[in-house]
Amino acid sequence: MRLPAARDFEGAAAGSACQSPRKTTGVAQMVPFRIGADARCTDGACGQVSRIIVNPVTREVTHLAVDPKHRLGAGRLVPIDLVDATTGQIRLRCTLAEFQALQPAQETEAVGDLDPTGHPHYVSARKTGLRTYPWMVRDRGGPEAPQQVTVDSVPSGGVEVHRDLIVCATDGEIGQVQGLVVEPGGHQVTHVVLQQGHMRGRKEVAIPINAVTKIGTLLIHLSLTRHQVKDLPPREH
Repeated sequence: MRLPAARDFEGAAAGSACQSPRKTTGVAQMVPFRIGADARCTDGACGQVSRIIVNPVTREVTHLAVDPKHRLGAGRLVPIDLVDATTGQIRLRCTLAEFQALQPAQETEAVGDLDPTGHPHYVSARKTGLRTYPWMVRDRGGPEAPQQVTVDSVPSGGVEVHRDLIVCATDGEIGQVQGLVVEPGGHQVTHVVLQQGHMRGRKEVAIPINAVTKIGTLLIHLSLTRHQVKDLPPREH
């Protein structure tokens, strides 16, 4: 049984081959929304950014999912109008009490056992606290006992960007997502921040949004080759 998922982001470059990316000049002056960034309310720390929700039509950030550190307690979906981004930190225009009153970032759903064979069935979903896709084995727990599955909340029509998303060039995987960059004074996404390489050779690059063809539940697809991505300059922090 597959649980409902956010619809895919289809970029304007979908179906095109290896478009040249826009220049990354000025990216350092843009506003970064980093996954894992600390978030603070007006009266104290409230957690870390775990996901970024994007409108796939307008390509604007609509919400940030902020979860308590170490996953202790429930997270909240924060509307982007309540967010001020600063270097390495996210400041929210609300108190801790107001933050707790926002929409929960996770939902628990009852899933009936639909497997008539008596074997454990599989649920295609991402379990809260387990950031590795894609499958969870659910024990039967009795012939009529519903299974409790916790999934990330995604506002209707939105697409979620999280750190487990793998970025794929036209000729193979190239790295993992670290966050998004938006234009100053607005919420329009301009770049996807990618971490590529391993250990000492690791670097971050900013992929122009016009080079993104699709954001799915597991992968982000680019219209660039791995060589083109490697030729992009490293992103300055």
